[in-house]
Amino acid sequence: MTALVITHTESEDPGLIGTWLPEAGLGLSVVEPWRGDPLPDDLGSHEALVVMGGPQQAYDDGSAPWLRRTKELIRTAVAQSVPVLGVCLGAQLLAEATGGQVTPGEHGPELGAKLVAKRDAAGADPLFWDLPLSPVVVQWHWDAVTDLPPAATLLMSSPTYPNQAFRVGDKAWGLQFHIETDAAMVGRWAAHNAPELEELGLDPAEVLERTVPEIPEIEEVWGEVVRRFARLALER
Repeated sequence: MTALVITHTESEDPGLIGTWLPEAGLGLSVVEPWRGDPLPDDLGSHEALVVMGGPQQAYDDGSAPWLRRTKELIRTAVAQSVPVLGVCLGAQLLAEATGGQVTPGEHGPELGAKLVAKRDAAGADPLFWDLPLSPVVVQWHWDAVTDLPPAATLLMSSPTYPNQAFRVGDKAWGLQFHIETDAAMVGRWAAHNAPELEELGLDPAEVLERTVPEIPEIEEVWGEVVRRFARLALER
């Protein structure tokens, strides 16, 4: 039993999600279209679809030749009630694929460890129901979901960008933020985006110093959410 996992760049692999899913009994079948891997024609025997982050723009299919096909797979999964988990760009692709809208963030990027706020609807969500009211996450995005899909339920917000986590229908979740990061992954991002951070008046080393100590808490809170997602997929 496996989840089809689509990545969009070498720097944003499944990370800790690649540990948490197998812990719950769901293996990973990772596809790397940025390396030339072809995306499958359909979901086949996969029990879930996981779409990771990347630097592409969800609103511009021309930013990567595989984005249109990724959106088609997302729509297929939602229509067939196959559980979907989208992280950062993956959440934005979920939104765009199901009738929402993504645009460049009008307030600039969110970067580093941040708090998000649980909405009332999250209390009845099968993954989010017992999360803390304001869990910490890693933010690293320049675009944002500005309009949720018509069938979406808002689960988490932040003052800067309100659509932080949402569910489309019963089994498709989008997370604008990152939960899969370890210290090495965040370090690679900070190094790669150092010029952009410095233009914003941010010291990449300080962003790292504020973010890395939060990772153990992120693991404790969000690991169980991902394991629940795996168990939900296996119930199919």
